[in-house]
Amino acid sequence: MAHAHIYRPMPHRTFPLRQVLDFLKKNVVMAVAFAAACITAVIVPPDGEYLGYFDVKTLTCLFCVLAVVCALRNIRFFYTMAQRIVRVFRTARLAVLALVYITFIGSMLIANDMALLTFLPLGYFVLHTTGKEKYMAFTFIMQNIAANLGGMLTPFGNPQNLYLYTKFHIPVGEFMAVMLLPFVLSVALITLCCLVFVKGEALCVEGRIRSMPKGRTAVYLALFALSIAIVFRGIPYFVGLLVIPPVIFAMDRKALKDVDYPLLMTFVFFFIFAGNMARINAVRELFSGLMEKSTLLFSTVSCQVISNVPSAILLSQFTENWQELLVGVNIGGAGTLIASLASLITFREYAKHNPHRTAGYIVRFSAFNFAFLGILLAVMLVVFSL
Repeated sequence: MAHAHIYRPMPHRTFPLRQVLDFLKKNVVMAVAFAAACITAVIVPPDGEYLGYFDVKTLTCLFCVLAVVCALRNIRFFYTMAQRIVRVFRTARLAVLALVYITFIGSMLIANDMALLTFLPLGYFVLHTTGKEKYMAFTFIMQNIAANLGGMLTPFGNPQNLYLYTKFHIPVGEFMAVMLLPFVLSVALITLCCLVFVKGEALCVEGRIRSMPKGRTAVYLALFALSIAIVFRGIPYFVGLLVIPPVIFAMDRKALKDVDYPLLMTFVFFFIFAGNMARINAVRELFSGLMEKSTLLFSTVSCQVISNVPSAILLSQFTENWQELLVGVNIGGAGTLIASLASLITFREYAKHNPHRTAGYIVRFSAFNFAFLGILLAVMLVVFSL
């Protein structure tokens, strides 16, 4: 006997609103950038000039660096190297200093955001397994400051550096010469804080160090060297697009998925926003006047409200004083929680492990960051006035 056909209605698919909201919460800066681009697009309707807004070389360099860093991180390269270094130290003070210095150096090589995503988990691992959670907030705050201020020395250390380095065609020597003083001062302040606020308690770091695949490690390091050569203008940027994505796709497709595409889209949206703002006469006159009075001060304050990357993109439309602008959007990464995307990453990571201690973290974060910002700004205002 034939079975009667039973009608089963197709399940109703609902719009994944929760997923969208979660994505926006994790990428607040990108969402704000998109909204800003849309609002200014109403004032300045899209036309042919929009194509001139985008700095393709900056976007290409950033993508290549992020892709290679993701590949290296997937083979635990940075984690393993950092773990080897930390195991040498046997006191809480030296271990925290090592974690902070590793983040400092990492930000100079792989950008501040990636350095924090790589080394904050290591900081948690070291302090949690050794029972030194009391230093967790301080260590995370110092790692955050180290990432923001350590990356200032190199053109690829912070995203805003890469943009300004490309836009103003800054010679590498001049770039590093301008940033050397605030960089050295930052190192001294961070070291002093670690020596004062962390005791020399005995510390034992557990955990087996895993070996890395030699073949893939060698290839990824070669690709990293290629991406750095592109940043320093030794190789045309389109070579990176022809070589790096295909090689990584063949060896680790997940690395390409893990690239921080919201950060790339943040740049795209802010390029539109900044380009449109520069075409509004009232805005151009206002910003140009403020930048003439003090590019350093205004760019630093701007970071506290709209973050350092959008400040760099927007304010670069109104001044040729790249020296003060460069310093301003770097030291301006210290201060409020939204002064740098890296600070939001650190807060998110800390809240994940200590959800009931976020208020205390924000108080300590603000105290240390504004202290650093005040000292750096005062010194650099004096230097630029000489």
